[in-house]
Amino acid sequence: MKKIINGKRYDTEKAIVVGCADNVGSGCDSVTDFRYWEATLYQTPRSKVFFLAGKGGPMSRFAQSAGQNQWSGGKDLIPMATEEAQEWAEQYLDTSVIERFFEVADA
Repeated sequence: MKKIINGKRYDTEKAIVVGCADNVGSGCDSVTDFRYWEATLYQTPRSKVFFLAGKGGPMSRFAQSAGQNQWSGGKDLIPMATEEAQEWAEQYLDTSVIERFFEVADA
């Protein structure tokens, strides 16, 4: 998936995969659930900017307008600040992945 947002190109084929997650079993029962989503966190190779690419049902962050007060499932690419990407990673990815891509301090 490619998308240009605010004059910056995001391309899932050229970016580095940080990790993938979905909410089956922890938020919805199956891929037919309106709340279902699956997403991959990426980092651009040059500028090290993070973005999320994914798809989901009409009650997910990937929903698309289908008319007045109507929503359908969809797919999208969402740029993320480093802090936001780290929060997402901490919620859905393994510790080893987080340590590889983000600065983590000892407690």
